[in-house]
Amino acid sequence: MTHEPPAGYEISADSARIDPALVYRWLSQDAYWARGRSREKQDRAIAGSLNFGVYERASGAQVGYARVVTDRADFAWLCDVYICPEVRGKGLGTALVTAVRDHLAPYGLRRIILATADAQGVYAKVGFAALENPERWMTLGAQ
Repeated sequence: MTHEPPAGYEISADSARIDPALVYRWLSQDAYWARGRSREKQDRAIAGSLNFGVYERASGAQVGYARVVTDRADFAWLCDVYICPEVRGKGLGTALVTAVRDHLAPYGLRRIILATADAQGVYAKVGFAALENPERWMTLGAQ
């Protein structure tokens, strides 16, 4: 299943197109999971991840972001998925997550995980489901 972004938008996995200052502002000020994250930490996260941007075709302005931490063999963690409030409700989040899933497909990963407090419906449209055996999973650090 592929999902093209709405007319007038494009999705790219070219990290060189990412606007780190904009991503930092979005995440550190507006994303509940990343509020207060330092710019230095955000820049390291971008540098160590696969990055995806959503852009307006006409202006080239970045309006969305997602990153993936992966070994490109067995495992990936989808995180920092963000769509600018001014363009939400157009299907860009679903298109972005679908583009990430499709980009990762050739690696043959066994598992792609994510965590969300409020967007389960977006991810379910793309095939994500709740953990089958959450009691097997553990974490070290902040929850």
